Amino acid sequence: MRIGLLTEGGYPYVGGDAGLWCDRLVRGLGQHEFDIYALSRTERQEDEGWIRLPPQVGRVRTAPLWTAPSDGVVHGRRARRRFSEAYGELAAAVCAGPEAGGREAVGGTEAAGDTAASVSLQADRFAGALYGLAELARDEAGLVGALRSESAVRALERACRAPGALRSARTARVPDLLTVAAHIERALRPLSLDWYEDDLLGSADLCHAAAGGGAALPGLLARHFFGVPLLVTEYGVQLRAHYLAAATLGEAPAVRALLAAFHGGLATEVYRAATLITPGNTHARRWQERCGADRAKLRTVHPGMEAARFADVGEGVEGSRAADPDTLVWVGRVEPAKDLISLLHAFAEIRKAEPKTRLRIVGAPAGGPDGVTYLAHCKALAAQLFPDEAEGAHAVGENPVAFEEIGGPEIPSLAEAYAGGALVVLSSVVEGFPVSLVEAMLCGRATVSTDAGAVVEVIGGTGLVVPPRNPRALAEACVALLRDPERRERLGAAARARALELFTVEQNIAAFHGIYLEIVSHSPVSRVLVDGEGEPLPFGVPAEAHVPGRWTEPRLMSAGRPRWAEGAPVRATVPVPVPVAASVGEGA
Repeated sequence: MRIGLLTEGGYPYVGGDAGLWCDRLVRGLGQHEFDIYALSRTERQEDEGWIRLPPQVGRVRTAPLWTAPSDGVVHGRRARRRFSEAYGELAAAVCAGPEAGGREAVGGTEAAGDTAASVSLQADRFAGALYGLAELARDEAGLVGALRSESAVRALERACRAPGALRSARTARVPDLLTVAAHIERALRPLSLDWYEDDLLGSADLCHAAAGGGAALPGLLARHFFGVPLLVTEYGVQLRAHYLAAATLGEAPAVRALLAAFHGGLATEVYRAATLITPGNTHARRWQERCGADRAKLRTVHPGMEAARFADVGEGVEGSRAADPDTLVWVGRVEPAKDLISLLHAFAEIRKAEPKTRLRIVGAPAGGPDGVTYLAHCKALAAQLFPDEAEGAHAVGENPVAFEEIGGPEIPSLAEAYAGGALVVLSSVVEGFPVSLVEAMLCGRATVSTDAGAVVEVIGGTGLVVPPRNPRALAEACVALLRDPERRERLGAAARARALELFTVEQNIAAFHGIYLEIVSHSPVSRVLVDGEGEPLPFGVPAEAHVPGRWTEPRLMSAGRPRWAEGAPVRATVPVPVPVAASVGEGA
C-alpha cells in the first residue's frame, strides 16, 4: 500500500523530532511505499538537509512553516466574501471557547448533557470553518495574503467583542489581536500547499501523521477532499506541549486564552477525524481522552528502541565495561524540566550515608540559551555543595560530581554511559516517554526515578519510584539500592526482560503493520487501481470493500470539489521487491 507519512519539524530532516522513530518505521515496513510530506520549522533545519532515505520512500514533498512568501493571489469579491464568512466562523468558535452554552453546569445530568452538546456544537463550528478555508485555499491557489489581511484581524476583534465570548478574550487589545492573527496564519499555512491533488495525497491509501496539531492538518484535508483514512501517532501530546510552552512565554492572558482555544479546537477535530489514534503510553492516552479523543479509537503503541546497541552491557558480555558499584549515572538533555537541582541536593544526602559515592551527569544542554544557562547553574551548585576532595595532603582534589558528554574519551558511546554506574537515576518533574529509562533497562541497570509522565508505566515494578521534587525520598531510595547489590542485580535483570518484551523496534513495527492493514481493509474504495495497460489491478482493493457494510458507505465530499479531482483512475505503483529472508521472517 502507499502511505503518506506526515511530519512537522522531524523526518526526514537531520536531527528532527521523532526522526529516528519514523526512519525505523519506514525501513521496517519495506513491503509498503512511503511518500513523505514534511513541514520544516526553521531555516537551519532545512540547511542541515535530510538523512539518507531507504528505497521504499517514493517521493518527498517539503514546505516551510517558518516563512511563507506572499502568494500574490488577488481575490475577487466572491472569494473575499467566502473568506470573511469562513474566518469569521473560525474566530467565533475560538473566542467562544468550550464554555459557551455550558457555564457553571451544576444542574445534574441535564446540565451536563447541555454542556456536552454545546462543546460538540463548538467543535462542529470550528471544523466547518476550517474546511471552508481549506476549500477556498484550494479553489483560489492559496490564502497566505488573506490570512495576513486586516479583515482577519477585524474578524477576530468582532468575535472577541461578541456576546458570549470568553471573558479573557474581551480584554484583548490590538497588539494581542495581531499576535493571535499571526499565530493562526502560521498554523494554517498548510492550507495553501499544493499537496491536495489526486496524484499526491489523494493517491495515498492511508495518511499517517507522526504527531498531532500542524503535522496532522494535511491529513485532515486529505480525508476531507479524498476520503483518505487518517492515523495519528502522538508520543508527546501536542496540545499539552502548547500549554506547557504558553506558561513560559509571558503572553497576555487574552493571547494565551485564544491560542489555547484554537489549538484545542484543532486537536478536537484531529481526534474526531482520525480513524485510529496511537498514543505512545498511558500518560499520553489520558491527555488525549481529556482533549476529546474517543476511547474506542485509541491503541497504545510503545516507542521502539534498538536493543542490539545495549546488548553487550545488558548481557554482561566478556570485555564489556563493568559497573562501578559506587557510581550513580544520570543521562539526558540538561534542561529545567529534568530538575538536576533536586538531584544534586539528593546526592548531598547520599554522600552523608555513603561517602564514596560519585555522580556522573551525562548529557548536553537543551537548545537555546536557557539550556546553557541551566547547565552553568548546575555546575555552580555542584561546586558549592561538593568542594574538590583529595585523598591525601599531596593528592589533587576532585569533585564527586562529573558533567560529561557522549563522544569523549571517557564515554565514547551511549551504552558506555550506562555501563559506568551501578544505578541510573531519573529526577524529572515533567516527562513524556522516558527514553533514557528504557535505555537503562535494556542495559540491565537498576533505576530510581521520579513519578512523572509515563515513568510508572515503563518501570512496571522493576525499579524504585519516588515523588518528584523530593530530594530526601530520592536519596533514601538510592542509598537502599547502593547498600543491596543483590537487589540491584535482580531489579536490573527484570528491567531488561521487561524492556525486551515491550519496548523494542520489532514490536513497534509489527504493531503498525497490523494497524495499517486493519485501517485499509475497512476503508471505502474511492477509485479503481489499474496496471500499466489500463486494466484493473488484481487484488488492488481489499476483499472487505466488496462486502456491503458500514465501511463501504461513501463519504460525503464537498460541493466545491473540482471535477478534475473526481473518480480519476490512479496508476498502480511499482512494487518494491522484498528479500526472501525478510518475507520469511515476517510470515513467521
